[in-house]
Amino acid sequence: MGRADARRAQRHGSRRAVKSGGIRRLFTWRKLLGAAFGLCLLGMGAFAVLYMVVQVPEGNAQARLQANVYKYSDGTLLARTGEINREIVSLAEVPKDVQRTFVAAENKSFYHDQGVDFKGTARGLINTVSGKGKQGGSTITQQYVKNYYLDADQTVTRKLKELVISLKVDQQRSKSEILAGYINTSYYGRGAYGIQAAAQAYYGKDAKDLDVVEGAYLAALLQAPSQYDWAVATPRGKALVKERWNYVLDNMVGEHWLDSGARQGMKFKIPQTPKPAEGITGQKGYIVNAARAAVQKQENITDAQFDVGGWTITVNIDKKKQRQLEKSVETKLTDKLDTKGRKLDKDVQAGAVSVEPKTGKVLALYGGRGLTEHWTSNATRRDYQPASTFKPIILAAALDQESQTQDDQQITANTRYDGTSKRPVKGSDDAFAPENEDDQNYGQVTVQTAMNKSINSVFAQMGVDVGMDRVMQTAGKLGMDVKGLPAVPAQTLGSMGASPMEMAGIYATLDNHGKKVTPQIVKSAQKQGDEPIKLPDAIGDQVIKRQAADSVTSVLTGVVDDGTAHQAVRNAEGLADQQIAGKTGTSDDNKSAWFTGYTPDLVTSVGLFGEAAFPRTADDGKKLRTGSQVPLKGAGGGGRVNGGGFPAEIWADFTAQAMGAPSKFDLDTDMGAAVTPPPDTSSPSTSTSPSDKASPSKKPSSPPPSSNPPTQSETPVTPPPVTPSDDPTTDPPTDPTTEPGPTNPTEPPVNPGDSRPNGDNSVTQ
Repeated sequence: MGRADARRAQRHGSRRAVKSGGIRRLFTWRKLLGAAFGLCLLGMGAFAVLYMVVQVPEGNAQARLQANVYKYSDGTLLARTGEINREIVSLAEVPKDVQRTFVAAENKSFYHDQGVDFKGTARGLINTVSGKGKQGGSTITQQYVKNYYLDADQTVTRKLKELVISLKVDQQRSKSEILAGYINTSYYGRGAYGIQAAAQAYYGKDAKDLDVVEGAYLAALLQAPSQYDWAVATPRGKALVKERWNYVLDNMVGEHWLDSGARQGMKFKIPQTPKPAEGITGQKGYIVNAARAAVQKQENITDAQFDVGGWTITVNIDKKKQRQLEKSVETKLTDKLDTKGRKLDKDVQAGAVSVEPKTGKVLALYGGRGLTEHWTSNATRRDYQPASTFKPIILAAALDQESQTQDDQQITANTRYDGTSKRPVKGSDDAFAPENEDDQNYGQVTVQTAMNKSINSVFAQMGVDVGMDRVMQTAGKLGMDVKGLPAVPAQTLGSMGASPMEMAGIYATLDNHGKKVTPQIVKSAQKQGDEPIKLPDAIGDQVIKRQAADSVTSVLTGVVDDGTAHQAVRNAEGLADQQIAGKTGTSDDNKSAWFTGYTPDLVTSVGLFGEAAFPRTADDGKKLRTGSQVPLKGAGGGGRVNGGGFPAEIWADFTAQAMGAPSKFDLDTDMGAAVTPPPDTSSPSTSTSPSDKASPSKKPSSPPPSSNPPTQSETPVTPPPVTPSDDPTTDPPTDPTTEPGPTNPTEPPVNPGDSRPNGDNSVTQ
């Protein structure tokens, strides 16, 4: 090699040496260590800033949502409502060993860690950045933070927030609070959020009743709820969940939370098959809505406030009596309606409420064909007339006020009135001459007979004699909503609106010897975390004198024994030995029909309402919209639908099954059909006058029902266009010494309580 080549090689080597030495000088270990340290300081500074900036936020509204839980009086589940099936429970309500199954499954170091797993979080961040899927290794605290404060988005920002918030939550909350939050916010499959809903969904029990075997399965579920649900899992899924279940229990042994001997004896418990959600279909919906309305009214809260959830409401509904009421409506009414063959039968709506008079408890409620089919509850609606079921209120006012006729004779069960149809009422500022059912004339009759036969003209006159203002005041005291109602004679025929719930309360007050009874559907109610609400007293003050209330009860036994309810009630199977008081009612134009009756221990009001099921043109050419009030006449293939028909039959069938052993009224009275009336020695008069001046005595009495034979007939009638009427019989009285005969005794006899065609305008009650 020449000199020139040597010099070139030397220069090339020198450049290589300079270059190599420069790189080494640039990337010395000191510089690399310093750069790494600087990055750490930068990261720590950034985290410090992040820690100061990121605050623990308010919990997600969705995470706070709960179901509202409704229970029957015996504590069994009635329904769950709300957007999310969650019922938050305190950690104290979860057995200790069940609590530990979740710690063993998810985070064995939970009780002594700082709330975060830095390695797991770093792994999760790397997986997220690299797109390798979900992170693993989160602590219970981190999972709780994700459930309650954040969301499930897989982003770096969300994971960093989770880390900071978890550290702060671990400092601010106790481990018990964090664990409770975790098990209450986690999703377990089957639509169940939280351990309480999961316990019900998988094992049909409350969380407080879970054992460690069941708890281990629920803890295992959280890893993959859909895959591990035994009811739908593949063979591979079942194998995996059993492996996870064993892992949980083995970890508990390792942590000395479970005895190894006990662990060996534990066997996997297969969860129950999924059940439909307990919703608001059928009668449940009406009960739930009534209970909800009662709680909202008592607490003065809005729908939005209530719908946040967390309420546990126990109702007074007796599950057996509820089933019986539903069955009685079905067998005595709906089975007899042909909604396909007779369009009119689609218009029939039934409502009923049964109340315990000594406590005010609503024991059973029938609201219609089902909430999802008919949203208005027929048990609580007030837009139909109660008709002649109002007449006992008039008598109660007369007896309580010790009122007199216009001839200055005290009104009692034996007072005689003129029962002539369309007789002008005397002493009224408003002209009023109501028509009796069938336009029947009765002449001079006692109040007892007038109640038995539901004679309109008698009670119209009595209302004016008492004073309609006093009658309406008494109605209000007994429990009727009379606000804004005019005190006019037409009200004597029950021309106002009322509901079966309302009428059941009024008659329960009579049954309770004049002490106010307000039907109460809610037994208890409590919002999670709060004290139980204070419910109003169902039993109130003495609103009318006991003698007055008991005398009305005594008179009303005659309606069953000798009057318009005789056929359907007194002759019903299972009621022969039971004392019963009650009253039928059939409104103007037959748009509603009622029977409200009671035994000493059970009061039930049944109403039928004519409601247009579809738009159409009425016989008079009037356009009817869906929901319009329409006559019931012809429903069930018969003529006029009266209170002594379907309503009384439903009442009798239900009461016979629900009342228990026969009982007798304890009455403080000597008047009415339930006691032997004093002999009638007065002669009939053409004017309104009493046959007896006796007032109610204070002598308790509960002898057998009256021995007077029942009335046997009544005649067809076209209902009057304006005046509500009811269902008298038309037979001449069987005892001429106490009752003069009617003025038209030639009408053909009809069996009371029978409902069948008898010409275009047939009516039987």
